[in-house]
Amino acid sequence: MGTIAPLGLQDSGFDETEPEIVPLTPAQVAAVKAANPPISPWWVVLGQVVVGLLATGLAWGFFDEVVAKSVACGVAAVAVPAALFARGLTNRFAQANLGTAVMSFFLWELVKVVMTVGLLLAAHRWVTDLSWPAMLVGLVVTIKVYWLALAFRRKALPVQVNA
Repeated sequence: MGTIAPLGLQDSGFDETEPEIVPLTPAQVAAVKAANPPISPWWVVLGQVVVGLLATGLAWGFFDEVVAKSVACGVAAVAVPAALFARGLTNRFAQANLGTAVMSFFLWELVKVVMTVGLLLAAHRWVTDLSWPAMLVGLVVTIKVYWLALAFRRKALPVQVNA
């Protein structure tokens, strides 16, 4: 009768040597970055404004002025804080080093959430007979622009790394 190896130590038939990890040179890192540019947050904000204007125009065309203003409040509750968030993330202080970038991201995300909630709560004072379902439609349609930005971003190019 054969011996039984402890769990996880059986012969898997694969070569168990790990490949050597070679760090990229600065020129190789620059090539990878050039082939895969990041999406600017300002394009997302512009997309939110355009989609929001379309949604508001459609609401105005198919319904009344109150519904259109309600949709516009939902759009504003997403687009205005997103613009403030983009402004905060793209300033020089936020990009100084990794620590300030992380702290800036969390700070501006907190500001964005608080401002969104504040705008949603203040909407009933701005629009008489506010339509909450219409406002939520404007909010959801504008939030979905984040997914559109990911769907329409430029595809990553293959990078030839010459060693």
